[in-house]
Amino acid sequence: MKYHHALFLNPYIEGNVNSTMMLFPPTGLEYVATSTKGLVDKITLLDLRHEKELSNPDTLINFIRDNIDIVCVSIGWDRQFEEICQLLNRMPEGITLVVGGYKATEKVTELFQACPKINIIVRGEGEETIQEIFKGTALKDILGISYRENNNILHNANRPFPNVDTIAPPDRSLRCCEYSMSLNGIKLANLNFDAVLSARGCPFNCKFCTFSLNPLGQKRNYAARSAASVVNEIKSLKAQVVLLSDDDFFANPKRAEEICDLIIKNKIKKRFLAQARIDIAKHPVLLGKMVKAGFKALLIGIESPHDWILKQLNKGFDQAGIRKAFSVLTKYPIYYNGYFIYGNIGETEKEMLYIAQFAKEIGVDSITCNKLRIEKFSPLKELALSTPGYHVTDRGELYSDKYSHATLKKIGRRIKFSFYTPARFIKILWKNIFVIKFFSFREILSLFLIAPSILLSVIVRENKRGRLGDSLKRTFIKNA
Repeated sequence: MKYHHALFLNPYIEGNVNSTMMLFPPTGLEYVATSTKGLVDKITLLDLRHEKELSNPDTLINFIRDNIDIVCVSIGWDRQFEEICQLLNRMPEGITLVVGGYKATEKVTELFQACPKINIIVRGEGEETIQEIFKGTALKDILGISYRENNNILHNANRPFPNVDTIAPPDRSLRCCEYSMSLNGIKLANLNFDAVLSARGCPFNCKFCTFSLNPLGQKRNYAARSAASVVNEIKSLKAQVVLLSDDDFFANPKRAEEICDLIIKNKIKKRFLAQARIDIAKHPVLLGKMVKAGFKALLIGIESPHDWILKQLNKGFDQAGIRKAFSVLTKYPIYYNGYFIYGNIGETEKEMLYIAQFAKEIGVDSITCNKLRIEKFSPLKELALSTPGYHVTDRGELYSDKYSHATLKKIGRRIKFSFYTPARFIKILWKNIFVIKFFSFREILSLFLIAPSILLSVIVRENKRGRLGDSLKRTFIKNA
């Protein structure tokens, strides 16, 4: 069957304009959409987070009915799952409905049961699979799909992982919007954001992480694109701020150094953010080149200050190693965000709350704290289920008889509250402006115009929650 107009849909809707989720383009969906170029007359890519009119279900369904003959939807997260299923069930008759993404792959059976209008579910990485669907290949011959046939659900064999250097980078011209940096919902002048995926998979085996496993339980071996192809993609971007969205951009330090050399050689003037491990502290030459190339921030998975938890998570380092690494890292003009996990199996409230103090001690600029999740193929699942008093929900949420979901949520708020004082926000602003020089002169002017409103919103929020006095005490009284 020849398709004429394909819709690639990111179905998530954000009610909070301040959500960081608004910042990230749907890179996976863009890769898949780009792979169908030349196989369909017209491609439309919609991100409902940034659509005012078409985010209304009635308007969207009418648009599809009048224009589209195949809809490809990406479901990557648990959130809004029921709402997305309701939307899929409203799809017009006669439209081919294809669903893919991380959660779609993980929940094949549930999706087919909840959404009778789904025709095909693409499992795993979808570029090669979607091409065969668009070419009209018989469904029985397409690897990596599950599909309906005569009221039955059939599952074909898994598709081997594709060669990353054969996959075309996303065509940004398909986008319906720009992704912009903003503070407190106010867009910063001409500061657009983009993401580049330079490698897939991860060479490490942290037990809490299932991103290196696809939802079929397969290990995605680390596969990196050539340095030249990555830099060529970066050169083509209009955005001033670029996230290197690999699980660990520095997994191969020599390759990372080559990319930095090419950025410097080509005089590319952009601001880069990347995910990393503390191992990068062992490579001072690379760190120096990163600063010169424009790397402004590193998002580092620290996970815990406690050796026994780090061992349980198989992080490959201990607290002393973390302290040693940050004693090196903090010498460079780079912004550091530390990722931490709380609610680990056997962890006490006191141990969880120490995260904030430890983060201050090692010198990270900001923290992101998440509860431990136990996904379908998590290596920690057996331990969680065999530990008395611990439970895992169908959505992978871990809780215990002692620490309920509500209790863990409160502890998470206390961790963040202990770390983020008004002084912390001022330090963050100061470092971005005067230390790492993230912002241009024009952007600094716009920052100073909106900074009072940001500070006021923090004060109002703290006062509303009845903790302004304590927050000010922690800001101005040492060790308070």
